[in-house]
Amino acid sequence: MLDESETWAVVGLSGNPDRTAYRIAALLQQRGKRIVPIHPSAPTVLGEQGYATLAEVPFPVDVVDVFRRSEDAGQYADEAVAIGAKGVWFQLGVVDRAAFERTRAAGVPMVMDTCPAIEWGRRG
Repeated sequence: MLDESETWAVVGLSGNPDRTAYRIAALLQQRGKRIVPIHPSAPTVLGEQGYATLAEVPFPVDVVDVFRRSEDAGQYADEAVAIGAKGVWFQLGVVDRAAFERTRAAGVPMVMDTCPAIEWGRRG
């Protein structure tokens, strides 16, 4: 997902630069990825138009990156599958085994409980 995906919908991304989602979205941009903020108030963040839901995004999304509590995250995995996303990424500390199984059964790759920054760091 890190190399081949271009467009990352970041669920829970707001304009608060103190939040982890903001810092990771900025890193994604630095790595050449297009970010799409997904937040109920649909703010423009880091120069990109936000959307209240994944279903409202009017173009294809490669990866849905979820910054939500574990108990809320599964619905976003299901929505990612519904919109045809090519991958789902649950951030560090976000774990939902049932959502993982559903997503994988639908043929969509998924990672859980890690962060792109960590994975890029492991690669060197």
